Amino acid sequence: MSISAADINGWTAGTWNIDPTHTEVGFVVRHLAISKVRGGFETFSGVITTGETIEESTVNAEVEVASVNTKQPARDQHLATSDFFLAEEFPTFTFASSATRVEGDSVKVDGELTLRGVTKPVTFDVEFGGITTDGYGQKKLGFEAVTKINRKDFGVNWNAPTEAGGLTLGDTVTINLDVQATLAQ
Repeated sequence: MSISAADINGWTAGTWNIDPTHTEVGFVVRHLAISKVRGGFETFSGVITTGETIEESTVNAEVEVASVNTKQPARDQHLATSDFFLAEEFPTFTFASSATRVEGDSVKVDGELTLRGVTKPVTFDVEFGGITTDGYGQKKLGFEAVTKINRKDFGVNWNAPTEAGGLTLGDTVTINLDVQATLAQ
């Protein structure tokens, strides 16, 4: 069985603005080979354009790098440096979709992620939450999306050896999105 726009209660073709107060842009990376560090970004924006079909839909988003928050200010400052995000030279990273496709009951959004001036193709696996109308009469759309990247593909190469002989950071970074968007009036 394949999901279609007709299967989604309230599907509406239109322009949806990402609601930053009800959206999270997060990441997870292996730390010391024994646990994971989680963080997110506080400042971002984006537009989702839904078409008559799911496949006609697009996403464009921008994230302010200096808004990184791992709940440890010294680490956040380090992440902004040339060891990681190089925020001074590349203050934002962006995602622009190139295709939205349905595979059975799941949705995949292909696109270009640009980080530190490097653009690479990525695919987000999307779990559609639904569409509803809030208490103010605004139409809302929600979904979760996840992808994995190799940080070294984007020039984020910093690492340090541990006493146990491993490295401080893993190379794989999981990007997690929990998005709510509002239909533009």
